[in-house]
Amino acid sequence: MRLTPPPAGASWTHVGARAGFEIAFFDDVRDGHRLTGQTTAHESLALWSVGYDVTVDNSWTTVSAHVTNLTTTGRNELVLTRARDGEWAANGERRPELDGCLDVDFESSAVTNTLPVHRLEFVEGEGVDVPAAFVRADDLRVERLEQRYTLVEAAPEWLLFQYESSTFDFFCELRYDRAGLVVEYPGIATRQG
Repeated sequence: MRLTPPPAGASWTHVGARAGFEIAFFDDVRDGHRLTGQTTAHESLALWSVGYDVTVDNSWTTVSAHVTNLTTTGRNELVLTRARDGEWAANGERRPELDGCLDVDFESSAVTNTLPVHRLEFVEGEGVDVPAAFVRADDLRVERLEQRYTLVEAAPEWLLFQYESSTFDFFCELRYDRAGLVVEYPGIATRQG
């Protein structure tokens, strides 16, 4: 499964669970890649805006994430780091329950679903467990997210994955383009550009 490099930027309209919009930019940096972006949304009675700056190494494993949000209760900030030995820290506090996670995943974003797709060599029909450090949109609370990706089909122009999370008892099919970016995330987001 060969992917092309991500474009300089991409955008999604968030629909279903929330109404909103997300933009993301992709840069190659020394020894890796950088994803920066912003999601602004209305979800149920909550209003929030989440900004992110994620650095991954050349294998697309998360190294750090700087996240800010703005809600009706004010502004929050989170700095997540993952050391070479796999230890995670949130705002400098050790988080052992995140050990084994190689990715960060934002509740507010469709873009973080690209990380395991770029990092792993998937084989059609074989599921891969990819737990992640999951960041909530409203208060930037961090928890472990158990998730599994199964490549269903690799077409010349797109990829189809079965996604499931036992943490949220959630299942859907995710369609990606050949740059490894989500095109359709049912009930969550649709790629616009």
